[in-house]
Amino acid sequence: MTMGNDSHLREVPIARSELLKGHFLQVVRDTVRLPSGKQATREFVRHPGAVMVIGLLEDGQVILERQYRHPMGAVMIEFPAGKLDAGEGSLKCAQRELLEETGYSATEWAYAGQLAPTIAYSDERLDIWFARGLTLGERRLDEGEFLDVFTASPEALQAWCRQGDVIDAKTLVGALWLQNVLSGAWSLDWSGAKPEAKLDSP
Repeated sequence: MTMGNDSHLREVPIARSELLKGHFLQVVRDTVRLPSGKQATREFVRHPGAVMVIGLLEDGQVILERQYRHPMGAVMIEFPAGKLDAGEGSLKCAQRELLEETGYSATEWAYAGQLAPTIAYSDERLDIWFARGLTLGERRLDEGEFLDVFTASPEALQAWCRQGDVIDAKTLVGALWLQNVLSGAWSLDWSGAKPEAKLDSP
């Protein structure tokens, strides 16, 4: 598919009002001009951005977590992940979150891509990182953070995704990346560099 001129699709922001300012999320209402010339409102959640880490162990297993997620009212299986702190780079955040949540540190990092998990009502962008050369140390969980860390084979993870045991969007996308990287269909650059151009907003 060839991308052309998107002017017939784009909405032009006219005004913004803040509906809610929470601890790290903000809810806003934008007034926009539609391609037809009419006006409409768009309510969405502003998010500081986040990272997810797919940790590859030498025995072929990957690092996963089980964590209770209040909005879902359930314990979810997930790859380690977390939000960016103010002024924090993506790789630094990935290294920090992996260590804090799991106790693992890595000697090699590869940027895979970016995920926008909820495009209809949030501007969140999540960077996907792979890590290898892992060493286990001590976890440094935040106050009020409770999670179990475990390892599983990629085959087990794929089965959980297929069976509906894994429904977290980022982990489903991570499982897709993992499957394609391990099969050789998709390659990774283990330099630890991230193409910043991919973060440009439209």
